[in-house]
Amino acid sequence: MAGLRLGPLLRHVDWDTGRSATIWVEADRPCTAEVRCADGAGGRERTFQIAGHHYALVPVTGLTPGTATEYEVLLDGLRVWPLEDSGFPPSTITAPAGAGRDPGLRITFGSCRQAAPPAGRHGPHGADALDTLAARLAAEPEAVRPDLLLLLGDQVYADALSHETRKWLAARRDLREPPGAQVADYEEYTRLYYESWLDPEIRWLLSTVPSLHIFDDHDVIDDWNTSAAWLAEMRATPWWQERVVSGLMSYWVYQHLGNLSAAELAADGLYEAVRQTPDGTDLLRSFASAADADPATVRWSYRRDFGRTRLLMVDTRAARVLAEDGRAMLDPAEQGWLRENALAAHGGYDHLLIGSSLPWLMPPLIHDAETWNAALCRGERGPRWARIGENLRRRSDLEHWAAFPASFAALSDLIEEVGTGPRAPATVCVLSGDVHHAYVAEPRIPSTARVFQLTCSPVHNSIHTAVRLGFRLGWSRVGRWLGRGFSRHGRTGRPPLSWRRTGGPWFGNQLMTLALAGRSARLRLDQARKGGRGREGARLVTVWDRELAGAE
Repeated sequence: MAGLRLGPLLRHVDWDTGRSATIWVEADRPCTAEVRCADGAGGRERTFQIAGHHYALVPVTGLTPGTATEYEVLLDGLRVWPLEDSGFPPSTITAPAGAGRDPGLRITFGSCRQAAPPAGRHGPHGADALDTLAARLAAEPEAVRPDLLLLLGDQVYADALSHETRKWLAARRDLREPPGAQVADYEEYTRLYYESWLDPEIRWLLSTVPSLHIFDDHDVIDDWNTSAAWLAEMRATPWWQERVVSGLMSYWVYQHLGNLSAAELAADGLYEAVRQTPDGTDLLRSFASAADADPATVRWSYRRDFGRTRLLMVDTRAARVLAEDGRAMLDPAEQGWLRENALAAHGGYDHLLIGSSLPWLMPPLIHDAETWNAALCRGERGPRWARIGENLRRRSDLEHWAAFPASFAALSDLIEEVGTGPRAPATVCVLSGDVHHAYVAEPRIPSTARVFQLTCSPVHNSIHTAVRLGFRLGWSRVGRWLGRGFSRHGRTGRPPLSWRRTGGPWFGNQLMTLALAGRSARLRLDQARKGGRGREGARLVTVWDRELAGAE
């Protein structure tokens, strides 16, 4: 008898028709997975196999636009979801009203969620913001749910393992051998997803609120693809190839597939081949190996349109150009994809959202330090400073958009182009995480649209006091003055635009929610605080709630 190992996760929901969705599950053996909805909608799919694990992405059709329906999951005809005596409300699929109707969109987003504090970490993580959101929605059926969860990277931490996972690894292999107490292969990656997504509140939340994902560095390793020198050193180790290939394989299975629409899945040759073979491991391994060797062979970025809101989720990790004389956050094909999709049907959308795990606009001191560091590393101050720069880059995580000056300028120019003129949307928002604090920043550019950098991190993690003080300094007037010193030493000049912080900085476990209706936009920041309902005894506290753009 087949059992449900992980899931269900409600993933892609068709906003064009409101009639279809996909549900992701992992079973403990080969079987047929079926979704049955209370309104008669449903679908079934045979599992495919990767490394001894069994998965299905079930296409659900026949949904009624503009309604919500409860659903259950069956494996070989036996109901496995909802769990018996779960205590949670029924899982539902909320079907959008369909094209031509725009009831608004609520997106909740954030990044950097550790399911449990890693071994050896000093200080508590505090309440989990995503867990706390789930507890609130489960306890308050009348509460307004997000239409979408946007998970902006570091969904799992392959290099910072909890006590329990470390014990599990120690029973499997000798942790004195590289890579030590870090994930080594696909099987160990599956353990990370179980630890993260079997949390009862998280499991229920992901079963009933659609989610879209993109990776960041810790999904593979800290500072993934920070520089050409870093990559060369990693490739010289005996364990790196298996680590990165397993990371990309598991990301494809657990996160990437669910980002795709039905049409994209139908056109995906790898997905079709994996489904048609008894064991798709070798096919997926070959794909991941090729993706690591030549990032141009795969695109992890994707576009979603939600009525008159366009979302572009951008791969800022695997698509990099690392050669010091031509460093770029996005390779030429990826940059072309971003530009093409930002300008396609320009004037046909009211809001453009660019999902970038790494912030575009940073605290000014940090921006200037990264631009300075990039100049050192490419030899502007000679070989000795280049070696110092490479060391600083790795130690201080100097790898955001500012560390790729040409890419920063190109993104800035594109945003100004999109946001200017009679066809400009009401807002252009860059949604980011990574930096373990939250803030709102606005550039000073002559655009028609309101332009924002919205950064929210972490969902569940900690930040050292020194780092917190560093970010506060980075936003201060003193920090701006120090930044000008970096610019003079690196001979970098001033940034191509200026910006100001208009919200934050906020520190804690937190989520942002962006509510869009017509040409209006409103942003709310909620932090998880101890003292409330739920397994963690926590509650969400709204610390900022502002209108970003009003209806015209």
